Amino acid sequence: MSSVKLAVLVLSYPPDKCFLIVSFMDSSAEANKTVDSNWTVLAAPINTLLQVAEQFDLDLDALLESAGLDGKKLSIPDHRFPVASYYRLFQSLADITNNPDIGLIVGRVTYLTGLNIQLYLSTVCRSFKDYLNLMPSQLQMRGDIGQIRTYRSDDLVELRWEPLLPETGRRRLYSDEMLSGSAGIFNSLCVRPVTIIKAEFTYSRPQDIRALEDTFGPNLYFDRPHSSLFFKRNALSYPILKQNYQEGPDHERPFRDFFDGDDPADKLLSSLKQSIIQYLPEGEVTIDKLASKLNISRRTLQRRLSDRETNFLNVLQEVRSKLALRYLSDNRLGITDIAFLLGYADQGSFSSAFKGWHGVSPRDYRRK
Repeated sequence: MSSVKLAVLVLSYPPDKCFLIVSFMDSSAEANKTVDSNWTVLAAPINTLLQVAEQFDLDLDALLESAGLDGKKLSIPDHRFPVASYYRLFQSLADITNNPDIGLIVGRVTYLTGLNIQLYLSTVCRSFKDYLNLMPSQLQMRGDIGQIRTYRSDDLVELRWEPLLPETGRRRLYSDEMLSGSAGIFNSLCVRPVTIIKAEFTYSRPQDIRALEDTFGPNLYFDRPHSSLFFKRNALSYPILKQNYQEGPDHERPFRDFFDGDDPADKLLSSLKQSIIQYLPEGEVTIDKLASKLNISRRTLQRRLSDRETNFLNVLQEVRSKLALRYLSDNRLGITDIAFLLGYADQGSFSSAFKGWHGVSPRDYRRK
């Protein structure tokens, strides 16, 4: 028999109302009750919840206090917060607003606040398949909440939400946020919209599904093993809409002209650097991959770089160093976004590398 814990929180706001928030936590082994104390989230998903709360005229300080969060640290991009506090904040927002569609609203804001990195990715992706291969990791960009993975089934492709805490997968607000944010991307990246063929949800059918139909279309299925979106396999070949993000935020030279001192006639070095830019978000930029991209052998690439008195690692670091400066000049991009675009697993690795290149942390450089 599973045991159930009852958590009660009284939150008074506005002054003439008192909200009684009651949360039930199933502690059965089946529900995987425990949140790992080492799990954390970055400030971005918390700030998204606060942005939504502000639209409902809620007391943000009271919400933060109820979740045990220090609001003063939310402006620090690389600060991490306990994931349990994120769940408490999201649940409080849902309880106070009493809005069953709150997850869809949060998902829309999550999508909109991530537009800049999506647009930057459009400069290195040719098709929707390219984007899915480079799709930012939720674990990297948000924290220890879960992951979105892609699966193929017959003529459909499934985009599945896989939470680290399975119990959250059965809660509508969390599934709705992740799928709503993904749907927003579907409708904005490609020249042709990627039509959602059907959507499946782990939770039971709500009484009112109009907002769900507006977001995901008419083919909705509930009480399924996973929360997923499905689209036609041929959408993988849809071309990505080209943006003007090849230029800097102040309309500087495009990236292809970004490297000072390069000989414009040196097509090998130019092609190598542009290929590095394209592959950086994948996280694993190897000499073998780049040699294959340039249709030459690894040994030939090494020899030609040696003739230029350099090597692959030096070229890779030069590209990362100069791109880091370009990205940091664009305040639309967060430090986490930049770390991803440069192929680093986390902000800490990027910050250490940047300090080695320029003597200061990315955050301090941006403050200058």
